[in-house]
Amino acid sequence: MAKTTNDRILIIGAGLCGTLLAVRMAQRGYEVALHERLSDMRTMEVAGGRSINLALSDRGLQALASAGLKEQVLEACIPMHGRMIHGVDGDLRLSKYSGREGEYINSVSRGGLNMTLLDKAESFDNLTLTFQSKCSHVELESGVAFFQNKAGETERVEADVVIGTDGAGSAVRRSMMDRTPDLLFNYSQDFLRTGYKELCIPPGDGGTHRIDKNALHIWPRGAFMTIALPNLDGSFTVTMFHPFEGEAGFNTLNSSDRLNAFFEQHYPDLLVHLPTLTEDYFNHPVGVLGTIKCYPWQAFGKALLLGDAAHAIVPFYGQGMNASFEDVRVFDETVERFEGDWEKIFKVFQDERVGNTNAIADLAVDNFQEMRDKVDDIPFIRKRQLEMQLERTYKDYYSKYSLVTFKPGLPYAEAMKIGRMQDDFLLKVCAEREVEDISLEKVYQELKNMQG
Repeated sequence: MAKTTNDRILIIGAGLCGTLLAVRMAQRGYEVALHERLSDMRTMEVAGGRSINLALSDRGLQALASAGLKEQVLEACIPMHGRMIHGVDGDLRLSKYSGREGEYINSVSRGGLNMTLLDKAESFDNLTLTFQSKCSHVELESGVAFFQNKAGETERVEADVVIGTDGAGSAVRRSMMDRTPDLLFNYSQDFLRTGYKELCIPPGDGGTHRIDKNALHIWPRGAFMTIALPNLDGSFTVTMFHPFEGEAGFNTLNSSDRLNAFFEQHYPDLLVHLPTLTEDYFNHPVGVLGTIKCYPWQAFGKALLLGDAAHAIVPFYGQGMNASFEDVRVFDETVERFEGDWEKIFKVFQDERVGNTNAIADLAVDNFQEMRDKVDDIPFIRKRQLEMQLERTYKDYYSKYSLVTFKPGLPYAEAMKIGRMQDDFLLKVCAEREVEDISLEKVYQELKNMQG
């Protein structure tokens, strides 16, 4: 549908979500202004230690396809076919993500992807990019936002609608919270007792990967874990997920001797690949991990939240970026349906998305516990083996992970409902017997009956 209005859209936050949204709205013909509080990342050296790898899967790819960017982005990705589990004794076990051929997730550089989107955004005459423009607040009813520019001056920007894609610390959301009595604004923030710190496995000789490049590597250790994702240059981005206190706590591992002794005990096969462990560990910050939920996402038909501004989640399902990109796709489809009626667009979009993003937030916390605690449990290993057999044999069967990751047409809330029901049943079955003693057909029929 061609654009039927001359409305001006102000988007605050030029991260992944905001820049993709700006591209789609510019492609629709709107006048788009995109403001970002930081400098243009394309002119800066990317700092280490701040979540530079992401897992891109079908929901995100579907949104990129709508903007004509899917194939270009995939060229910069590395396929990951499953989790490579590293035992303390050095034993390796690959747990594939799917029993079907051609289903995998992709390791992609956050910075590289953001720069690709910024380059695309810059190609539109009807889209302006403004960096070093920090939003202080938004007058919600009028669609007026106030920014501090790089000279320290206050700028006033008017628009027909204002969309906040400015992340977990969103200024647009704070402006909504300031109007809580009018909007009945609900907000919750829940931090894990676990933080993260990033390390690096450098490339091997000739830019080779030192460990399997087509897997997401996990060193699960019960109360803590470390993961590694591959990069195109042969390196791996390594992320420790540890508590703040206790034997494994970041506050306890406060000297090079303690750090190296801890890795020798708990991560011996990883330690040999970390020549800059001490430097990376003490130079990179400890990040916090939390979930943000809120409602409503829109105010007065003039302002709207998308992405982390509306629903920040922990990274353990690999769906944070994918959920934000799906926001863009669903919003774009809603604009298609109700072009010109922003109040209708905002309310319909909000009511479709809130329950689904709450669901993936809860699933992400579940998956943290699974990755850290359960991937080496016998019933869980059996369940994954059984799920692989079911997916190879019955094309209409999807595990919980596959429902979320490889069925982009299925809402997150429905995937959670079906997936949890399947998990409960399969874990009971697998706690009682070996996989070879389980009737695949009987299990499949019982699962079908449970779903009605």
